[in-house]
Amino acid sequence: MQYQNIVFGIEAGIATLTLNRPDKLNSFTQAMHEEVRDAMRHVQQDGSVRVLVLAAAGRGFCAGQDLSDRAVAPGAPAVDLVSRSRRIMRRWCWRCVPCRCR
Repeated sequence: MQYQNIVFGIEAGIATLTLNRPDKLNSFTQAMHEEVRDAMRHVQQDGSVRVLVLAAAGRGFCAGQDLSDRAVAPGAPAVDLVSRSRRIMRRWCWRCVPCRCR
């Protein structure tokens, strides 16, 4: 998959995933969510990865969900992309590091 909303790479056992929509304060869209999910799949499958560094381009880490990207029918409930991405991250989260995401 070619990424347009993130920058992802693995080098020497370190995976780096950078949210790359600085003009929109890295707010999540459906496309960004799919790219993050694909990158996390690569991290899970690569046995050489020891750590994942999550970063963001620009002045804001993530402003949440980009509400201008709501591809839902009028009256239908909004899709919560941020919570879906957190579930993906929790699957890979190191068990020895205490965190509040579980």
